[in-house]
Amino acid sequence: MLKAGIVGLPNVGKSSLFNALTAQGAPSENYPFCTVDPNVGTVEVPDPRLDRIFELVQPKSRLPTVIQFVDIAGLVEGASEGEGLGNKFLGNIREVDAVVHVLRCFDDPDVTHVLGGVNPLRDREVVNTELALADLETVEKRLEKTVRKARSGEKEAQQEHALLLRLQSQLGEGRPVRFLDLSPVEKSILKGMQLLTAKPVLYLANVAEEDLPEGENEWTHRLREVLDREEPRTGLVTVCSAIESELAELDPEEREEFLAELGVEEPGLHRLIRATYRLLGLITFFTAGEKEARAWTVREGARAPEAAGVIHSDFERGFIRAETIGFQEFSRLGSEKAAREEGKMRSEGKDYVVQDGDILLFRFNV
Repeated sequence: MLKAGIVGLPNVGKSSLFNALTAQGAPSENYPFCTVDPNVGTVEVPDPRLDRIFELVQPKSRLPTVIQFVDIAGLVEGASEGEGLGNKFLGNIREVDAVVHVLRCFDDPDVTHVLGGVNPLRDREVVNTELALADLETVEKRLEKTVRKARSGEKEAQQEHALLLRLQSQLGEGRPVRFLDLSPVEKSILKGMQLLTAKPVLYLANVAEEDLPEGENEWTHRLREVLDREEPRTGLVTVCSAIESELAELDPEEREEFLAELGVEEPGLHRLIRATYRLLGLITFFTAGEKEARAWTVREGARAPEAAGVIHSDFERGFIRAETIGFQEFSRLGSEKAAREEGKMRSEGKDYVVQDGDILLFRFNV
């Protein structure tokens, strides 16, 4: 299962957000390094399409798809040199597939800030710099090992050496590796390096309750300006961790009433979960029958046999075909029987690329 790591400076609201996401009760006291060992939580991906399928098919159970979030302890200046248990924390980040970078965009005299005052622009630079410095050290060590093989004429070593020089230049300027345009060969080489700044990133602005329902303030506006200029392809989600923590403790009916009072349509964490899901390059397909309506996760671009293998390896090994209909058509028609009668169920072969929202029935033989 793919994991998204929640990172940032201490006391920006990471653990509070994680607690609200997972209702696991991870410690979130008001002092630096409260989180030492990473907490891992499995979280449902909210999807009203599954609710609609369940309503139409009326099976015995409803099973959503899930992703994992990892609450990683706060980084500090000097983390790349081991400050504040930095080596351990950086190692935790290496193990995740994507990064949710939490930035504090609220003032509260009762919540200390390790750098003395609220400034998410500065905080973003501090964390990004530490990650880049850690990557630069990794690249330079690898360069030392690769240069001799490259000089001997070994083709693979020469390709790696050329890429490492590009990475060294990029990181030396404090720029993340993910900004580079890489060839398929370079991407393959990079994959084995586990570089921190190569991971996809989503920024999360933690705002105050008074900033709702829009979730915007002066800091978020300035952040968007910087991201539009420096990271135009990187998303920014705004959430109030204090409110999300309260929502997590309410039953569904009370939660709806509270959201209505705030003028908010849904919990901010729903937007965070969906944005993280997209960040990881994931899509959802569905299966529906008498026993269950279920959402499944597969990487964008996956073909039908791979999707079948998510359900069971036998499905992929003995794949014959996939009968499919898009969610919108299924929702309009109301049943598989109606879809077949109108000729909307398609039969697709092994080269079919699964689309987000497909409802699939696999035919296989082993």
